[in-house]
Amino acid sequence: MKKAPYIVGLTGGIGSGKSTVATCFRNLGIVTVDADQASRAVVEVGTPALSRIADHFGDAVIAEDGRLHRSHLRSIIFQDSGAKAWLENLLHPLIKTWIVEQLTSAQSPYAILESPLLFETDQHLLVNTVLLVDVPVELQLSRAMARDKSDETDIKRIIDSQMKREEKRKRADWIFDNSSDETSIAMRVKELHHQFLKLVDQTRSLEIDKSQGKK
Repeated sequence: MKKAPYIVGLTGGIGSGKSTVATCFRNLGIVTVDADQASRAVVEVGTPALSRIADHFGDAVIAEDGRLHRSHLRSIIFQDSGAKAWLENLLHPLIKTWIVEQLTSAQSPYAILESPLLFETDQHLLVNTVLLVDVPVELQLSRAMARDKSDETDIKRIIDSQMKREEKRKRADWIFDNSSDETSIAMRVKELHHQFLKLVDQTRSLEIDKSQGKK
């Protein structure tokens, strides 16, 4: 099996702008793997996981087109910790397998795992370093409400279900302050890109030295 490239974990709460940052990395030729896409892929119509979810929660979680009714399922697990745990035990291993396959096939100098739940799951174990896209909670709320046309209560519920901002900041290796104007994002991402390329070179040098028995 081909060895996965150097992996940068990209995370941030709802409304932080991590998808915009990920797009800038893709514009630089870097492969990004989206954990949200993985969570959709493993429950596509006809998958065993979707059948198990329907059996467990009932047909109400299946939309008319046969796809997963995400908003209905979300309302269930937000109110029932046991239901949430059951769903996570089912999906997290499947999501991890999908992600690893995508990362392993990446052809760019390094790859990015974009995941809002990087720290909340074991996905952080898949990466070499972590970049947090960070904004104040108040800005998260206003941006997410404007983007998704969602109620403030719903957005707060999502934020409260995730790791606290302060803890994420402690655990991240890099913090991207995204509270300023969007016009500077691409330039700052390019600066990070050069930093990550240096890390890739350093890692490769260490691996070569290790393979040659050097200390």
